[in-house]
Amino acid sequence: MKVGLLTGGGDCPGLNAVIRAVAQRVSNEGGSCVGILEGWRGLVQNISRPLEINETDGIIAKGGTILGSSRTNPFKNPERDLPAVQANFKALGLDALVAIGGDDTLGVAHRLHKEFGMPMVGVPKTIDNDLMVTDFTFGFDTAINIVTEAVDRLRTTTESHRRIMVVETMGRHAGWIACFSGIAVAADYVLVPEVPIDMPHVIDVLKRRRESGKNYAIVVVSEGAKFPDKGMVTLEADVDAFGHVRLGGVGNVVAEQIEKATGYETRCVVLGHIQRGGPPSAYDRVLATRLGLAAGDLVIQKRFGTMVALSGTKIIETSLASGVAATKTLDLAYYNEAAAFFR
Repeated sequence: MKVGLLTGGGDCPGLNAVIRAVAQRVSNEGGSCVGILEGWRGLVQNISRPLEINETDGIIAKGGTILGSSRTNPFKNPERDLPAVQANFKALGLDALVAIGGDDTLGVAHRLHKEFGMPMVGVPKTIDNDLMVTDFTFGFDTAINIVTEAVDRLRTTTESHRRIMVVETMGRHAGWIACFSGIAVAADYVLVPEVPIDMPHVIDVLKRRRESGKNYAIVVVSEGAKFPDKGMVTLEADVDAFGHVRLGGVGNVVAEQIEKATGYETRCVVLGHIQRGGPPSAYDRVLATRLGLAAGDLVIQKRFGTMVALSGTKIIETSLASGVAATKTLDLAYYNEAAAFFR
């Protein structure tokens, strides 16, 4: 059996652990793996490389992906790209393909299986933890730990200068990163996409904190947090191959409004891609390895059109269709717990 692997969309810590696990499981059964480079672009343009066990064995600690990634969508130019995808799949002699990615990458895998019968297995990935099909995604734990470490460092300079620091995290449609990291760093306020920004309340809380003797404050805001009258803050009108606008700037807007209303010096730090980088946490290495092994099992059993997911503590099999059915927004029970500290 010859199995292709690709990683699509935004990179995250843990991808290499999945690659390692799939390659090992397939090798154990006498098969071999081929890395499709740069996501779906690699299958469109026939860019690949062999994946040997001696090469993949030591990559578990590396962040990012040794295969590279892109946001290429072969369904954007179907007349040109879809025939190339099918032809290159056949030319490489593949018996199956494991697609590792978020809803966009898995959505392409689902359509290729449904519309063309291509043998696909999916592995969910996103630091945003916003895939409905799985309880948690690898990369999320690492991301919130990175945010926590960054804010712990920012706290000392913020306190020294008696400032308010607004920290913008990733999270387009779901506030998991902002909420979990906000709780972990004892943020004075947390703003998430699921709850409209209430600036009068934010300002009231910060003023009361200052009047009570706390001479600095930390506000954590998700990039997708929305103002009631403006919606999300975007950087540009252009969209990517999957129709997503580029977000950014909400942290600066919040900081400007806080400083204007309170008179307290306020700064904004956008953590951006720092949250995606670096080695994965131990939890993410273990979760990614378990998902990769399970995906390898599905390939060996020829259970195509499926994907693996975490349910409780167990790795389960589900359909690719369920992986792209809906966005998993933040469970507001977590937000209510965070909000206990800024009422």
